[in-house]
Amino acid sequence: MREAPERALAPPDDPGATTAPRRVSFGEATRVWAYIGLASFGGPAAQIALMHRELVERRRWISEPRFMHALSYCMLLPGPEAQQLAIYIGWLMHRTRGGLVAGILFVLPGFFTVLALSALYAAFREVPQVAALFFGLKAAILAGVVEAVIRIGKRALPTRALYAAAAAAFLALYLFHVPFPLIVAGAALAGLVGATRWPGAFTRPPGATVGEAGSYVVDDLLRRGELEHTRPSLRRALVVLVVSLGLWAAPPAALALALGRDHVLVQESVFFGEAAVVTFGGAYAVLAFVAQRAVETYGWLRPGEMIDGLGLAETTPGPLILVVEFVGFMGAYRSPGGWPPVVSGVAGALVTVWSTFVPCFLWIFVGAPWVEALRASRALHAALTVVMAAVVGVILNLSVWFFLHAAFARTEERHAGPLTVTLPAWGTVDVAMVALAAGAMVALVRFRVGMGKTLAVSALLGAAWRLWS
Repeated sequence: MREAPERALAPPDDPGATTAPRRVSFGEATRVWAYIGLASFGGPAAQIALMHRELVERRRWISEPRFMHALSYCMLLPGPEAQQLAIYIGWLMHRTRGGLVAGILFVLPGFFTVLALSALYAAFREVPQVAALFFGLKAAILAGVVEAVIRIGKRALPTRALYAAAAAAFLALYLFHVPFPLIVAGAALAGLVGATRWPGAFTRPPGATVGEAGSYVVDDLLRRGELEHTRPSLRRALVVLVVSLGLWAAPPAALALALGRDHVLVQESVFFGEAAVVTFGGAYAVLAFVAQRAVETYGWLRPGEMIDGLGLAETTPGPLILVVEFVGFMGAYRSPGGWPPVVSGVAGALVTVWSTFVPCFLWIFVGAPWVEALRASRALHAALTVVMAAVVGVILNLSVWFFLHAAFARTEERHAGPLTVTLPAWGTVDVAMVALAAGAMVALVRFRVGMGKTLAVSALLGAAWRLWS
């Protein structure tokens, strides 16, 4: 049940006074970020939808236009866009400590879960009961991702031009395998040009945006000039940059001095630091970049195990990019260097997660004040709006990829000139997976059952089917 915004009444003898906007306490925000971290199953689309539901629709902490503006910026960045969005909103509300708490709590439940599952995988990956539970969970997650794409698409695509941008992004990825950074750059350029030539194509018609009317905590405070930290400061940006880079570089430097440059922990720390700044598009983009190097160059994984790791990450809360934690654990587990394998694996997971996620805080704490300052720019707004539309196409492509690999044991690529189409091998369809996913979809969309209950029921049904069929 939505809570009514708290208001401080103006003194009766001051008719010109205005009411003070509600403030959300740091403790209340921490509890909500903890809940979001625990409930953020289903990949970026579902996680963004969860934050929208909790922060825009239910609690009215931030308006939809500002939420979408922040999301569009996060989509431009390498790394997990959903976690970066949490950092951005946490920073808006409670400065640096708010961003730190939001970002850390978004990752923490998934970190411990993936760590435990990685250890279990290393020791018991052939246990039938474990595989049976993952079967049902994967079906529910597939349904959750599709439902989230529908929700995000309804809000991000209010005009035909934006539908066309989403479709173009999807086709560019699905048919031509255009790199994600080029999709983003093309969308931003289209928005900049379109803002001057066809401005109506990149504005939301009246009533198209949910939740714009009324009072929102962050927007009210910003209108009154009470969030000073959102104003750009070159000095503050330089301080944040130096501190963040120092924290980011400290572990690989210390490990290299203590263990030598060829130690697996040093290699993982350096490699995943590199991956953090060059992999746009989230976990699926990381998959292609990391898999080849982890298997062929470093030998951390065996062929096919990267997909197993992605499956583990897909069944846990937190960003899907936590698949790299699995890679870091397995690489160090298999090259313990005189340490107990599990201890080495835990160390590998820690250095991998550190190298991957520290830059996420850097991008937000340095860039967000400038993005907020330019929010009134028509050209920037159009560019980010088209980027957001293109990202709907990107997420749709990821959903199709997930469906093909979850519902079919084998896929085939067909080539026709520059076109490459991935098609399912229809004879390998997993009817039980499709049926479970369809049931979960009906539960989520038609009956609005919560994601937690849907996951639990799907896991039990999937386990029953796999173990007794």
